[in-house]
Amino acid sequence: MINFSLIAASQPESFGWWAQQWHDFWRGSIGAWIITRGLRIVMLVIAAMLIARFVGWLTHRITARIDERFQESDALVRSETTKHRQAVASVISWVSIALVSVVVLVDVIEILGIPIGSLVAPAAVLGAALGFGAQRIVQDLLAGFFIITEKQYGFGDLVSLTVSGINTPAEGTVEDVTLRVTKLRSSDGEVYTIPNGQIAKTVNLSKDWARAVVDIPVPTTADLGKVNEVLGRVCERAMADHQLRTLLLDKPQLMGVESIELDTVNLRMVARTLPGKQFEVGRRLRVMVVSALGRAGIESPHDSEPEVEAMVHPATVAGAEDKTQGPGDEH
Repeated sequence: MINFSLIAASQPESFGWWAQQWHDFWRGSIGAWIITRGLRIVMLVIAAMLIARFVGWLTHRITARIDERFQESDALVRSETTKHRQAVASVISWVSIALVSVVVLVDVIEILGIPIGSLVAPAAVLGAALGFGAQRIVQDLLAGFFIITEKQYGFGDLVSLTVSGINTPAEGTVEDVTLRVTKLRSSDGEVYTIPNGQIAKTVNLSKDWARAVVDIPVPTTADLGKVNEVLGRVCERAMADHQLRTLLLDKPQLMGVESIELDTVNLRMVARTLPGKQFEVGRRLRVMVVSALGRAGIESPHDSEPEVEAMVHPATVAGAEDKTQGPGDEH
């Protein structure tokens, strides 16, 4: 039989032994290090993570608030101030998290008792070894700094970026701008992440105002006076059109003959529009121009292509006549 009295008597001794071991552990060097230094390191890391999350949440709230004001307003496009504020908010968030990480790293090094002066020589060797790789990052950061301060583009801008080493420009709407990269979303829904240091040329298609350019080909046989009169009426009706009135900054202008080709004459019409709306205005103007020219009876160059009559070679005609003559016709 099991002697429960012996087990009960041994439990206080076992508990006392574990309590003594636990007490000795925290009195020892490892326990003292955990209490004095390890706990501080853990608290610093947790505090850094909480600050980073708070900065990200605050940045999201600020950008969402800016976008909400735009959605609630009657404006059709974002103002330059709104776009710049959203870009600056994103950069401040990125810089704040980087600074917090650096401060926490320095504090952890001090808590560990590693002298900062002793790290100068290894840091110099490491910096020289990574110099060629780090210069690309420094280049990206400097380029991003000037992009933000010079207000080259901001959140929501329609841009065309010429990237070094790539022949085709990257075109799309800016979704995010940081000191290191720019993110674009193309018309196909693709997202381009471009290092700022690799951007050789920036074309902002939606800064302050834009211009819609419509080239109108007409046949050389058309009466240009009548064509100009028809297109002038189109410019007048464009300001009365409900869809165009809110997008145009002023009445479209007819620039006249732009170029002359073999069988066509190209006339150009331009219109100042809200930023980023030049493509929509151009499509609407083309519809109005085609309808107006059709009602006026002015044919397109394809409708007035000249007919070319085939010339028959004389030898072919002679051969055909010989075949029509019979054997008895020779006499």
